[in-house]
Amino acid sequence: MRREVLEETGLHVTVARLAGAVDRPGPGGVTYVIRDYLATVSAGTPAAGDDAADVRWCDQADLERLPLTDGLLAALTEWGVLPRQ
Repeated sequence: MRREVLEETGLHVTVARLAGAVDRPGPGGVTYVIRDYLATVSAGTPAAGDDAADVRWCDQADLERLPLTDGLLAALTEWGVLPRQ
C-alpha cells in the first residue's frame, strides 16, 4: 500500500486504520473489493505518477466540484472521513 501511494503520488505515508470498503462491479461479472485506508504523509512532494494527469490536495468543497466515482462522497461521509453537512 505504501509503495503504491509513493508510485502514484510521490508521497511517503504511514498507513493507519481502514476507513471503509465497497464492492464495485467490473467487466465480465467481476466484482472489485475496494478498501480505503487513512494515512498520514511523512515525506515527499506531491507529483502525479505516470497514470495520472495531476495530483493536488482538495478540501470538501473542491471534491464536490470534481467528477468523482458515483457514491464516493457519500461513502467518505458515511465512514466519518468527511463531515456531514
